[in-house]
Amino acid sequence: MNWKDLTSIEELNSAISASNDTLVILFKHSTRCSISRMALKMIEMGWDKSLEVVDAYYLDLLNYRDVSGSITKQLDIEHQSPQMLVLKGGAVLGVSNHSEINVDEIKKHL
Repeated sequence: MNWKDLTSIEELNSAISASNDTLVILFKHSTRCSISRMALKMIEMGWDKSLEVVDAYYLDLLNYRDVSGSITKQLDIEHQSPQMLVLKGGAVLGVSNHSEINVDEIKKHL
């Protein structure tokens, strides 16, 4: 799997636009949180060929708080950490938080 880093609001806007053509996930990760590390590992370990059509974006919450805030405002989603959003057509199809995060939540939207 290849994560695309989200480090700016412009990159976030591009990710949202990309969801018009493909399924997109945004993973909001806290590098200080053990639950977040586990969720990240669960995604990476479960990633398979069926998900090659998905664009996966990784946000380091601690370093890019402004991007996290923009996700909350633009997508009208309550902030959680860790959190995974599934987007298609600029809209949020699914939200998973904490231990609910896994690739099955992505696959059900393929």
